[in-house]
Amino acid sequence: MGMVEEFRDEVDPIVFTFGAGLAVLFIVLFLVAPDTFVGAVSGLQALVLDNFNWGYLVVMLFFLIFLGFLIVGPWGNLTFGDESPEYSYFSYFAMLYSAGLAAGTAFWGPTEALLHYGSVPPLYGGVADASAAAIPIAVQYSAFHWMFTQYVGFTLFGIGIGYYVYNHGAPLRVSSILTPFIGADSIKDSNWATLVDVLAVFATLGGVATSLGFIGRQFLTGLDYQWGIDLGSTGTILVITGMTVLFTVSLLLGVDKGIRRLSDFNMVLFFVLMVATLIVGPTVFILQTSVNAMSGVITDFFSMSLFLDTANNNAWANSWTVFFWAWPLAWSPFVGLFIARISRGRSVREVAFTGTGAMALASVPWFLILGTAGTWLQHTGRANMLGPINRLGESVSGYVLYSALPLGSLLLVGFVVLVVTFFVTSADSSSLALAMLTTGGKESPSSISRVFWAVLLGAVAAVLILIGKANAFQSAAAITALPIAILGLVTVIGLTKSFRQQYGNLLLREETVLFGTSSRSGSQSPSDTGATEDD
Repeated sequence: MGMVEEFRDEVDPIVFTFGAGLAVLFIVLFLVAPDTFVGAVSGLQALVLDNFNWGYLVVMLFFLIFLGFLIVGPWGNLTFGDESPEYSYFSYFAMLYSAGLAAGTAFWGPTEALLHYGSVPPLYGGVADASAAAIPIAVQYSAFHWMFTQYVGFTLFGIGIGYYVYNHGAPLRVSSILTPFIGADSIKDSNWATLVDVLAVFATLGGVATSLGFIGRQFLTGLDYQWGIDLGSTGTILVITGMTVLFTVSLLLGVDKGIRRLSDFNMVLFFVLMVATLIVGPTVFILQTSVNAMSGVITDFFSMSLFLDTANNNAWANSWTVFFWAWPLAWSPFVGLFIARISRGRSVREVAFTGTGAMALASVPWFLILGTAGTWLQHTGRANMLGPINRLGESVSGYVLYSALPLGSLLLVGFVVLVVTFFVTSADSSSLALAMLTTGGKESPSSISRVFWAVLLGAVAAVLILIGKANAFQSAAAITALPIAILGLVTVIGLTKSFRQQYGNLLLREETVLFGTSSRSGSQSPSDTGATEDD
């Protein structure tokens, strides 16, 4: 079978047509009437956030508690199939991290604490902006935003999809989460399953395109700020094209030879750069502030998790915590599908821990170290960090940070390489997931399917960067997160139903009657009838 015939044979016409059609429609609307379209999307986003921001906070905290129970409870012993894990744990973690919010950590790591330092979150309104007391609070909030909750959507969908694929024979599709309700054999023909997969494609495009737009803009802004290289529109297209070629090649090499190896390299570079920043920065101050900040996270975790600030119309919470929960939630189906793809042979506990605990163990030190170093440079006057950020945007912060530290030129090169490779690994894993979604769950889609989605993602990222409308897709991601949150609740209910069938009830006895009259109380006792033991 030739490549074209293989593509025609494998593609799911409905999911592919609607998914690709929506992506192309978005690109056309951006190009034809960007201001009108962005205005409409922003208005819809405001409507969703004004009415459902509380829901995002409650749902994500609930997902975190559920995953915590899977880690410590008996359900965590269940495994995905009977085979041994396909990859080493380090490679498995590296691929999971790179597919998740690695691009976001590179973008926000040098930035978020600085912004909280310049404008203290209203939960700590008694602390003066840009003061010494604002430093640990700023670092605390940035660490909190990238701790556990950020990753729970990815992990939940990964467990839901993986369990039904490897234990119930469901296809490798997001809609496999419906298995406990409609059965694995009905997934391929169910209209509900098709709707779920189309929504997953649309949400993935919005969330991933936002990330690629952020990270691409970070690379291009850095070239201009640091080395005075203004590429213009043509140069921007060429750079995005070059990055697209890189992640397309990685994608075509497959998971083992392409995505795995590049993800391993990413994580090594990530840790080297993080440790180097700790050493060349104000080491003792970073360690002291980090301990102080983590004390605040532990003490105020639930307060920060549910803080909205209704007295000020929730503006701060909508821009920060609610957005940071909605953005990854929107593209959780894609990352969950990729997690399921690489999790064969692992236990539910292992996946739940890796997706939350291990991710936090990698991300939080990065935000503690870079956040403290940046705020220290700003507060002591050794570098004007906030000036360029306010003038050029958040994407310039990493370049300002490393330019002000010892060995800055060397570290800056490493930072730029990290930005590019995180872009590539995020794009190739998402392209693979989109190809799997639109081919009915094929584990190794054809080259044409992979290249198509890689090129389309690159095109969306290029358009967003060229017209400067990455925030519009950010708004779209916040909107699509609402139905994905509902799917997450469906996943929790389905997993609970399935796990109970193997372990039974964990809190109540099987004979417990929740409502109505129990069979025992409904019957008369011997004493009620006047009977005695002698009778």
